[in-house]
Amino acid sequence: MEFIILTQNSTFIIGQVAKILGYIMEGIFTILEKVGLPNIGVAIILFTIVVNLLMLPLTIKQQKFSKLSAKLSPEIQEIKKKYEKRKDSDSQMAMNQEIQMVYAKYGVSPTGSCLYLLIQMPILFALYRVIYAIPAYVTKIGDTFGVLAEKIIATDGAAFIKDSKISTISSVVAQFTKNMNNDLTKGVIDVLNRLSTKDLATITEKYELGSLTYNGQLILGKGGLLETYNNFLGLNIGNSPSSIIKEAIASHAWLLLIGALMIPLLSALTQFISVKLMPQQPKSGNEQADSMADSMKVMNMLMPIMSAWFCYQFAAGMGLYWIAGNVVRTIQQVIINKQIDKMDFEKIISDNKEKSAKKMEKMKLQQERLNAYAQMNTKNIQGSYQPPKKSMQNKANIDNSASYNAPSSNGSETKSSGSGSMFEKAGMVKKYNDKNK
Repeated sequence: MEFIILTQNSTFIIGQVAKILGYIMEGIFTILEKVGLPNIGVAIILFTIVVNLLMLPLTIKQQKFSKLSAKLSPEIQEIKKKYEKRKDSDSQMAMNQEIQMVYAKYGVSPTGSCLYLLIQMPILFALYRVIYAIPAYVTKIGDTFGVLAEKIIATDGAAFIKDSKISTISSVVAQFTKNMNNDLTKGVIDVLNRLSTKDLATITEKYELGSLTYNGQLILGKGGLLETYNNFLGLNIGNSPSSIIKEAIASHAWLLLIGALMIPLLSALTQFISVKLMPQQPKSGNEQADSMADSMKVMNMLMPIMSAWFCYQFAAGMGLYWIAGNVVRTIQQVIINKQIDKMDFEKIISDNKEKSAKKMEKMKLQQERLNAYAQMNTKNIQGSYQPPKKSMQNKANIDNSASYNAPSSNGSETKSSGSGSMFEKAGMVKKYNDKNK
């Protein structure tokens, strides 16, 4: 039974990246299963560490770019100030050329920051997709949910789920209506994966799923496969902290309540520390640049609050991923900051100056060769060009038509001279054309 393909994301680029990351998650979960710890929470933490380590070279480049950008920014502002009142095209071209030379001197690209972001964004979205829909990427988990989905569809075609009057179930079904319409098995797996423990118990009772097994092991109930997969330090990571808190208050399970509250709180705290350790853009004296830097600072302050809210509403597994990611990035940032602080940026700039000079000299030689080649080709074309014979003959005939007499005003013909008026010459051409129609 292979349900793994059914619920995978198919968005352009993100879907392909998610598939690659899914293989990593599948490998991690398989190893954990072999050592007797088939737990999604532990798999998420290890998965987050592995992916962040794979992205480490890109992170280092981004931090170096930030440091060098802070150093080159004053020079760029000086150049812009120099050409501030000169708006003609030649001055603007000269300004852009000088700015390019500064970037070359420091060995960075003006689009470097955007490039790093463009590379990272699909990876981050794909990470979210893999963790959000783990049954789609981990075969054993997908097959376990598949057994339940088959039973539900065989019973009533999932009518009870689709038409549920329970608000929490119907809200989950609404998210996957399209999936259920396209492929019912796919939709049911998605819904089951997102249901809380309480709602899953309702579904289990309705469809009599309690006795179902996968590979000889019970799927649901105490000690069942889903509990083994989802239980992390007493929390069901398939549930959102908001639903866990409600159930904990109702059952007076205060330790469970504290554990659920720790997810959003730790996500906010680790996000705050991670942001604080990132290189901050210094004041450059440029009003626009400083305004953007201030906006970024405000966003950095809001991010911890936003992460706490998201982690409170989404499944605890997402919060666990968020916390693990922040912790890994914080450790990376401490190490990278120490390494970057040890770097001799003056030497880096000096080396880049030499590289830039060699590159400019090479480009100059290439341009000179291209110009010489273009001139040589132009001369060859000019020397080898021969007008078509027909055109030459027509020209001769038109020139000879000067000997024709132009009609006078009284209808007689007068001999035209070579220096006749434009009207006379026009008459000659007309007469020539009439005679040769």
